[in-house]
Amino acid sequence: MTKLTTHRVLFCIGINQNFMDSPKDVMKDVWQAFSAMMKGISDLPGVNVLGIMDDDRIMVGPSAAAPWTAYIMADVPDIETVIASCDFFRSTPVGDGTYSLWKYAKVEARIGRELVVPS
Repeated sequence: MTKLTTHRVLFCIGINQNFMDSPKDVMKDVWQAFSAMMKGISDLPGVNVLGIMDDDRIMVGPSAAAPWTAYIMADVPDIETVIASCDFFRSTPVGDGTYSLWKYAKVEARIGRELVVPS
């Protein structure tokens, strides 16, 4: 059996009702914070973001559970980096910094391994 050197992680992101109830200027601040969070994850050492998917065109409203609003799939070197990635929701300020991103969105990480299908 091959030793794993990375974890394949699916970050499942749900936008919540606080975002839906916000005025447009706050929504813009949340989007800027969301962008900073995604950059923060991709800039962590050893993280390789494989792709980002957004369901916002066919899924409308808050998502408290699956199906989620957006997904980030990445190869991550260790569990500590997965935790650091999730911590961006706690630490990324929105607007003037009164609130962090987790007021408006939640994240759950699914950790697995790359599945290689034999040809």
